[in-house]
Amino acid sequence: MGLFTGVVTLPLAPVRGIMWIAEQIEKQAMRELADPAVIQQRLDEVASARESGEISEEEADQRESALVSRLLNGGQTAGGVEV
Repeated sequence: MGLFTGVVTLPLAPVRGIMWIAEQIEKQAMRELADPAVIQQRLDEVASARESGEISEEEADQRESALVSRLLNGGQTAGGVEV
C-alpha cells in the first residue's frame, strides 16, 4: 500500500475495524452453534424447564427437535428456529 493510498483510505479504517470485529463475532457464534457440548447443555435446560412446568410439552418437543436437528446438521438451524 502506497503512501497516497494509505492517506486516502485512512477514513475507512474504523469501518474496516468494525467489519473485522463483526466477522470474528460471527465465527465464534458459528463455533458455539455447532459445539455438541453447548447443544447438550441446551437439551438439559429444556428437560429441566419441562419438568418444572416452565414450558409445555409441545414447546419442549419443538425445542428438542430443533436442537437435535442442529446437532445433526453441524450447527445449522432448521427452519429459522433459534433455541
